[in-house]
Amino acid sequence: MGCVYCKCCSHYPSSSSDGDSKDYGESETEQYNAEKGKGVVIETPLTSVHVHSRNFDLLYSVLSQRGYYPDSPDKENQDTYCIKIQLQGNPNVHFFGVFDGHGVFGAQCSNFVKERLVDMLSEDPTLLDDPEKAFKSAFLRTNEELHDSEIDDSMSGTTAITVLVVGDRLYVSNAGDSRAVLAVKDGNQILAEDLSYDQTPFRRDECERVKLCGARVLSVDQVDGLKDPNIQTWGDEENEGGDPPRVWVKNGMYPGTAFTRSLGDSTAENIGVIADPEVSMVHLSPKHLFFVVASDGVFEFLPSQAVVDMVAKHADTRDACGAVAAESYKLWLEHENRTDDITVIIVQIKNLVQ
Repeated sequence: MGCVYCKCCSHYPSSSSDGDSKDYGESETEQYNAEKGKGVVIETPLTSVHVHSRNFDLLYSVLSQRGYYPDSPDKENQDTYCIKIQLQGNPNVHFFGVFDGHGVFGAQCSNFVKERLVDMLSEDPTLLDDPEKAFKSAFLRTNEELHDSEIDDSMSGTTAITVLVVGDRLYVSNAGDSRAVLAVKDGNQILAEDLSYDQTPFRRDECERVKLCGARVLSVDQVDGLKDPNIQTWGDEENEGGDPPRVWVKNGMYPGTAFTRSLGDSTAENIGVIADPEVSMVHLSPKHLFFVVASDGVFEFLPSQAVVDMVAKHADTRDACGAVAAESYKLWLEHENRTDDITVIIVQIKNLVQ
């Protein structure tokens, strides 16, 4: 979910407001399929990489779909992704990342961060000794380089969700509201385990942090005077996603970001929207079946468990990517008159033994 002046502006009329939410001349799935030729990126054939130290394999596919914007039919896909196999030449270290740009120069920001972040990790001699420290350093240094670049990031930037496989460990680093999810076998069930937690004002800790930095936290309706700005409680993200709490300067109608961490966004940085990532680690075991790394174009209307359920139905990750993207696209058009950019990486974990 981006800033209020770009892809996720709540001033866009919702699809339910015009009395005919499906007047597209074709079904949502047909619309998705029609759009696929206009900006989808699918990694084919199915790619496999071996993790030598633990003798297991990773099979993965990627799909990135440009959003459907009826008022801006030529709007470029601001999502991007990066997969770097054998980081630092190490056959046991593999990188997967999704970067969701926003703002006028969002595509430039996401591509800049994609390139520089993985370069910094590749060059960091401390990466394997202290991955958390290396990630934090890479995120913050990349953010400073973006500020110093020719890209105007005053009101543009990108979120970043990355997963680094180091042997049988996953290191997850997140700045923003994209997400990584792990599928866990539990008896006859496959459960979703979130590897990251969306950094938005829905989170009390993040909300209070940006307020201490001078931000106002209000929904668009509150800013517009349609709701009481003194009511500082919101529902959960799934139920209140149409008009979420956003981050604003004290005396202005900007930047209106619906996330509390990102890279770039130099104006929002002054009121607490920081590039410092949250980093976590998971030790893989045979009960872990696959993980998903995706932009909020997927998770805006799909809970983590729903995504895991969909992926689990497909043996081929290419089919799984297509299913997740199509369902995400369908749900966007049921709720809005547009769709966000949608990017999903699915990585199966094969032949891992205890």
